[in-house]
Amino acid sequence: MSKRQVSASPLYLWHLFPNKRARTLSLSLKAESSLLGGSHLLALFIRPTGRNISDPPTSLLVRNLRHDCRPEDLRRPFGQFGPLKDVYLPRDYYSGEPRGFGFVQYVDPADAAEAKYQMDGQLFQGRELTVVFAEENRKKPNQMRARERRRGRHYDTRHSPPRYSRSPRYSRSPPTRYARSTSRGRHYYSPSPKHRQYSRSVSPQDRKHSRDRWPPPAHTSVSVSDVLVGLMENSHELLTSIRSYHEEHRKYIPHRKKLAEEQRRRREGEMERRTIAEIDANDLVATGLSPEEAKAFESTLKGAISRAAGAGPRELWRELVASRALRPDHPHALHQLVYYTVYSDWDAATEGPSLYWFPSLYESRHTNLGRLMDIHGPRLLGNSYEDPIVSYSLFYKFSVQHPEIYWSIVLKELAVSFREAPTCILDTTDNSKPGGVWLPGAVLNISECCLLATGHPLKRDDSLAIIWRDEGSDDSPVNLMTLKELREQVMMVANALDTMFSTGDAIAIDMPMTANAVIIYLAIVLAGCVVVSIADSFAAKEIAARLRVSKAKGIFTQDYILRGGRRVPLYSRVVEAAADVSIVLPAVGEDVNIPLRSQDISWKNFLARSGHLSRLRYYSPFYQPMDCLTNILFSSGTTGEPKAIPWTQLAPIRSAADAWALMDIQAGDIFCWPTNLGWVMGPTVLYSCFLCGAALALYHGSPLGRGFGKFVQDAGVTLLGTVPSLVKTWKSTHCMDGLDWTNLRRFASTGEASSVDDDLWLSSRAYYKPIIECCGGTELASCYILGNLLQPQAFGAFSTPSLTTQFVILDEHGSPYPDDQPCVGEVALLPQIMGSTDRLLNADHDEVYFKGMPLYKGVQLRRHGDIIKRTAGGYYFVQGRADDTMNLGGIKTSSVEIESVCNRADESILETAAVSVAPVQGGPEKLVLFAVLKQGFSNEPEKLKILFSKAIQSNLNPLFKVSLVKVVPEFPRTASNKVLRRVLRDQIKHELYARSRI
Repeated sequence: MSKRQVSASPLYLWHLFPNKRARTLSLSLKAESSLLGGSHLLALFIRPTGRNISDPPTSLLVRNLRHDCRPEDLRRPFGQFGPLKDVYLPRDYYSGEPRGFGFVQYVDPADAAEAKYQMDGQLFQGRELTVVFAEENRKKPNQMRARERRRGRHYDTRHSPPRYSRSPRYSRSPPTRYARSTSRGRHYYSPSPKHRQYSRSVSPQDRKHSRDRWPPPAHTSVSVSDVLVGLMENSHELLTSIRSYHEEHRKYIPHRKKLAEEQRRRREGEMERRTIAEIDANDLVATGLSPEEAKAFESTLKGAISRAAGAGPRELWRELVASRALRPDHPHALHQLVYYTVYSDWDAATEGPSLYWFPSLYESRHTNLGRLMDIHGPRLLGNSYEDPIVSYSLFYKFSVQHPEIYWSIVLKELAVSFREAPTCILDTTDNSKPGGVWLPGAVLNISECCLLATGHPLKRDDSLAIIWRDEGSDDSPVNLMTLKELREQVMMVANALDTMFSTGDAIAIDMPMTANAVIIYLAIVLAGCVVVSIADSFAAKEIAARLRVSKAKGIFTQDYILRGGRRVPLYSRVVEAAADVSIVLPAVGEDVNIPLRSQDISWKNFLARSGHLSRLRYYSPFYQPMDCLTNILFSSGTTGEPKAIPWTQLAPIRSAADAWALMDIQAGDIFCWPTNLGWVMGPTVLYSCFLCGAALALYHGSPLGRGFGKFVQDAGVTLLGTVPSLVKTWKSTHCMDGLDWTNLRRFASTGEASSVDDDLWLSSRAYYKPIIECCGGTELASCYILGNLLQPQAFGAFSTPSLTTQFVILDEHGSPYPDDQPCVGEVALLPQIMGSTDRLLNADHDEVYFKGMPLYKGVQLRRHGDIIKRTAGGYYFVQGRADDTMNLGGIKTSSVEIESVCNRADESILETAAVSVAPVQGGPEKLVLFAVLKQGFSNEPEKLKILFSKAIQSNLNPLFKVSLVKVVPEFPRTASNKVLRRVLRDQIKHELYARSRI
């Protein structure tokens, strides 16, 4: 080793470090000349033989990638943690096919550690990623090819070398924040705003593996130990500098541990019992604020506390929200700290859930329902009426007792135009219809109602009807369509439909919910035909089942689905499903550029079929009675075959009326809810906009990324609908950071149970606007329970049944609990629900919804199947399904359906049992599979998880994800040999809870 000359005699210093962490941190001293008094320092690490010590890794191995994944697809989610050096996706040397994994290399090992911690287990392109360190930085492509050549073209990733295994040193514990090549001051080692909120405590096991033993074992051959070799004039100065450097870093360790412990307790609902007044500037800095910001916020916080002196937590939180002390650009950790600390002593068992949003009297009187109550309340409720907030409960009870009066008022508020008026609101004379007959004698075309200009609600020809943007055009202006333009487009398509189909024909739609899809939907109904709703995510087998059940005469579809610049084939799935006739729209451009079957036709040629008409943009609607079919939707039942649920013209009226009253959709609103016409929310959002005078906002692309969020900002969306899984993705990927969503007046959420913390994040993006939780069913055409703008709201909770709807909660004996008693039980509906089904197209309606249900006040109850919890204060939480039906990502499916697929996934499987469980921290249900293996076979749970996921996604739905697989010797069973899934569900719940406590 060469030596550098200095003015005095060179001095060699050998400094032993207790572990690799200390050694790595000290490496940054070599560039800190001021720290060392201007002397030169040379650092050299020599690895002892027999020890596996390496420099901090910068490369990550990312497994379970889709085969159409591209390097640029990985750059966005992984690039948020720091600068990337390289992204590489290996391919098979012979076939050129992707191998399902890739490497992401960072410039800084600290960023690699953070990325591994945050991205491992994240959902990406519909798959759950496995992210581990690549213990050697990835080889160059030619080196990878050399390895691939040696392994052969049939290389299987399950035989990958141990170096890619999840070693204890690099387990999914909080990442070690490796030092960079140059030293930083003290603020560099305080938790950064970007990462601080994710601090987690280190498990004893992780600590055990994070320390290198010192001194080395006696049998280890060490010529030169892990040392820092320094060349300087004064060895004492170097040692002092090193000690000072380490002490500076240690100052932040207790603070990090404190924050990690608080976050762990918060996730478990056990936030430390401390008051909001005890929060100081250090706590605020720990959330990501700068010292200056922390000082300012501390002053703001103390001012709010002073103004709310003597009041309770709800009043203090209300003051904080009203003063806008918490801003959307504040770190989420700050929102968490304040909210959870304000309510740290709150007794939910006796006081009800902690509230985050409170209606003001002024705002309540400007809502649709508040205005209606102020006009009609004194007449309907007499002297009992005070104002929309105080009198809401009385008004709800009145609507249940007098539905005819309520609906006669609300129908005048919607854009519903009858060709022939109904003879009455509700006819209960037919005993064979327990729900009664609603609006008998009425004749109309509900599509025409959507397209006509009206004075109330205000809809003019030049009113905005649809606003949209294509993915990839995120910096371009949004596209606009007026009501007149929409009407002309719909009538042009209806004219073309008449050249191919007859009145009453069922015509399917299987494509993304684009502006063209909406036009097609309205045109089918305008022409007197029936829409068959099919989600664009379905496999060919599921498409075929829906076409068969509905007897569809044709189908509208797209050549591809565009997601993130990728083309996902759709037309090929429709062809595999053996559709009769397909009208194929292009995903991009004016015409399709793929070969079509002889009986199929392109969108361009389809429209040309009516080109000879003199009045191409005019169409005379087909008027029908109220109970005529307009839409066939599907909901999975427990038999495995999807239930065909008919929507008449009454269903759109009911769904729009609930949106008008409880979501407060008004003329001039811009309503965006990323969904699909294959699910009930697609038609619900469509009709809610056009019957209430609002504009429909559509993003032609994936809602998972920043492009969607920018569209919400640029389109001026005022009401944003979500599903909890989507919110969780936005929150975890930080893709919406920096966007301005303050134009939003409220949010809505449905499909699955919401997480309190995810809702906290979502609401905070718009200064804590309310999130209207909604829960209902396709067969109800409405929500039976939801929130509203006249009552205070709690995260993840429902505050009221929908107006005119009544339900009871049954105990284990089938008896209703008292109306005001906190309880947990199965929901049962009283049957007189406007818009609900009275028949199914392929099942016995009475058997599905009424058979075996108890009587309540002489009326047989209607089955719904949810397990619901009523709290003190009258709030509700939905806790799952009473039967074996599961709710996965907002889609209902059955255990039997999943098990039938998984039982055939591998020859080692004897039988499987599928259950769903809610996470300990709350949120969407997770799919867990139990497996019993055949005698003489063995299999690993992780391998089975991959096999089951592939089978489910190929045969059922690509959106379903297996979270956990457990191999067991046998299933618990009843005396009649039925599997006790309830017992399995309880077992896994207890196991997951125990894990969360570790």
